[in-house]
Amino acid sequence: MRGYTYSEEGRNIVRARGVELPMSPKKTYEVLNAIRGMPLDGARKFLEEVVALERAVPFRRYNQETAHKKGIGPGRYPKKVARCILQVLQNAESNAEFEGLDTDRLYIAVAASSRGRIQKAQMPRAHGRSTAWNEQTTSVEIILAEKGEN
Repeated sequence: MRGYTYSEEGRNIVRARGVELPMSPKKTYEVLNAIRGMPLDGARKFLEEVVALERAVPFRRYNQETAHKKGIGPGRYPKKVARCILQVLQNAESNAEFEGLDTDRLYIAVAASSRGRIQKAQMPRAHGRSTAWNEQTTSVEIILAEKGEN
């Protein structure tokens, strides 16, 4: 992910990115789909409830053998992803305050993710062998815009 995927001039928008965060790309995709279009306060509350295991994220695409949760169908509680996205949202909110935007009128206009580099490692095994122990990373970008703008 080089640069931002969305660029528009003349609107009151703010951007924030998290580059190569240590989290699953598939779970990140589902969480971003759940919060896209939400107001900033609603998205923050939603992610905090996911971290506290009070509200599940609906899994629409990557949901094979995923248990159903009450009221949403297949879903999970991706705590690690929710925590990382909360940090990116907090950065975007700080950028909005710096730019002088009204944080009560902000909503998530763009929420995109892409796969990052794979951090390769080895796990020692018996008899002098080893197994690949790779960690996936994900890059996230969130763009907030003010309601009432076209």
